Amino acid sequence: MDSHRIALGGPMILGGIQLDVDMHFVGHSDADVLLHAITDAILSAAGLPDIGQLFPNTSAENCGRDSADMLAIGMAAVREGGWSIVNLDCVVQLEHPKLSPHKDQMKKRIAEILQIEPDQISIKGKTGEGVGEIGRGELGEATCVVLLLGTRN
Repeated sequence: MDSHRIALGGPMILGGIQLDVDMHFVGHSDADVLLHAITDAILSAAGLPDIGQLFPNTSAENCGRDSADMLAIGMAAVREGGWSIVNLDCVVQLEHPKLSPHKDQMKKRIAEILQIEPDQISIKGKTGEGVGEIGRGELGEATCVVLLLGTRN
């Protein structure tokens, strides 16, 4: 799970792609809430340190860092530990923009980073229906669950 505040001024980076909207996630890196949640899901499932331990927001080298880079490094550690991804299920809670037009492109980009097939990835978008921080467009949140298969002998 990951969440980031939303501020005016684009573009927004989500699922490894750039969305041409006049808002963005606020964070130390590019703040891609979906890639952060995926990174934590795969690291946790493999019993590895979380994204904050591997890429601390107190480190200057992580300022503005591409979350795709963090995910690729995390996936390399997961593979090194003897694991492979069976499937990945993601829910993004975001009032705007709507995700449906972007889901296929996000799945392709995430699959490319993880070196898996797009059909191993599910992405669902949910709104806040105008309620709470998500509904008011102040916050974006992503939750991911991953199934790993041990490849060790």
